[in-house]
Amino acid sequence: MLVNARFGHTNLIARDWKRLSRFYQEVFGCVPVPPERHYAGADLERGTGIPGAELHGEHLRLPGFDDRGPTLEIYTYSKLRPSDPPAVNQPGFGHIAFVVDDVAAARKAVLAAGGSPVGEVVTLSPSRESRVMWCYMKDPEGNIVELQAWSKG
Repeated sequence: MLVNARFGHTNLIARDWKRLSRFYQEVFGCVPVPPERHYAGADLERGTGIPGAELHGEHLRLPGFDDRGPTLEIYTYSKLRPSDPPAVNQPGFGHIAFVVDDVAAARKAVLAAGGSPVGEVVTLSPSRESRVMWCYMKDPEGNIVELQAWSKG
């Protein structure tokens, strides 16, 4: 059975939600959607399955959408469990992608804001009619971000 649905948000769990939120605002033009969120108590514990859970963060409107568009939700839990660093070929959430005018300039902006490279800037041709220049980067907390610019073949 098909469910009537629309995309709402993508969530990133951060070590420092304020710092990570600033990165996405300063580099990609994401805009905070008030209010900041601060959750604790029995409902959050039941919903997350985490005893004593506390959650703090905010939603950021993604660039290129109106006020009803999807958001990037950045939260920090009061107790974080250790995890392996993300990898581009790791099952699960892979990356978030931003379409940019200039991949090289966006790459420099990510680096200047505390990000790091994953690989090189490359160009692929998904069809004879189009090409995509792209690269993977990491945000300041190691989450993978793709920068891409499309052009005609």
